[in-house]
Amino acid sequence: MSGKPIAPGGTVGILGGGQLGRMLASAAAEMGLHTHIYCPDENAPAAEVAAQYTRAEYEDEAALTRFAESVDAVTYEFENVPAETARILSAHGIVRPGPLALATAQDRIVEKNFMQANGILTAPFADITDEASLRNAVENIGTPSVLKTRRFGYDGKGQAKIMAPEDAIAAWDEIGRAPAILEGFVSFEREISVIVARGENGETAAYDPVENIHKNHILDRTLAPAALPEAVAGEACAIAARIAAELDYVGVMGVEMFLLPEAGAEQRLLVNEIAPRVHNSGHWTMDACAVGQFEQHMRAVCGWPLGHPQRHSDAVMTNLIGDEADGWKKLAAEPGTAIHLYGKAEARPGRKMGHTTKLYPLGKRPPVTSS
Repeated sequence: MSGKPIAPGGTVGILGGGQLGRMLASAAAEMGLHTHIYCPDENAPAAEVAAQYTRAEYEDEAALTRFAESVDAVTYEFENVPAETARILSAHGIVRPGPLALATAQDRIVEKNFMQANGILTAPFADITDEASLRNAVENIGTPSVLKTRRFGYDGKGQAKIMAPEDAIAAWDEIGRAPAILEGFVSFEREISVIVARGENGETAAYDPVENIHKNHILDRTLAPAALPEAVAGEACAIAARIAAELDYVGVMGVEMFLLPEAGAEQRLLVNEIAPRVHNSGHWTMDACAVGQFEQHMRAVCGWPLGHPQRHSDAVMTNLIGDEADGWKKLAAEPGTAIHLYGKAEARPGRKMGHTTKLYPLGKRPPVTSS
């Protein structure tokens, strides 16, 4: 982009047609921008709110070329963009975030090695390529531990717990004997995350760290802000900003971390994983901040100044999974609650259909339990 921002009236291409693409497109429209969705799905929720929609496979070079030439920049709503897709698009224009962030986040071993090289703490891990490396890793890391595919997998998919050494081979069979990573269990107090944005000029802006509560391996609720000592919250934001800088990142990124118990912990934060895109744990920013994560991402991609990440309210974001979205009428009647539905045609178990955000005055959010 060479320092020249995309002005209102410009077009941003979005790879992926799910709810994140939908909310990106809606935010772009509020900024006077057009969006062009590229997705192979027939019923893409994002296409309903975008100016243009190309339905084609991610391997279709001709369609990708036409798509890239029709927009001023390309971004994406999911990190598993095929490497060849990213190459084709980059040859024809600007793609943000760039290929380094994609390559790092797509492979759990690459991601962990990146953290280690930059002095950022993670859970103990080992690369698993065969039965011998698995047995050796289990012996060194111990149990309980978790075996995850190196690539793909989210919301608990592509992983298996190993509770005892004799369970190791069965766990590897469970994930299809794919190239994998073994991670040691971490005795953590809470899971937190930071949504950080970085602009083309290196400017960064981090939203307040939040606490995440999961149910059945899927994010259930996000509490904003996380109840953290000021020094720990500052450290979390600094870690997220450092990761973005080392990746020469442009856009919004989610950084998930484990908060270790205070007793005996010299450093209380371990990075679990990064997501080079807007993130589920940042949905609360749409309603509790003047500039939410989706607008912030578009600002960064288009070369605009970043918005201030300060929140004006405390918040509890709750995902609506499966048929929970059927209660929209009751949810919409709750005072102080914003409801966002994603326009998906079918409610399936485990499928994210929408979310709500309950707002509270600063410092007035009631305690929330993990039950």
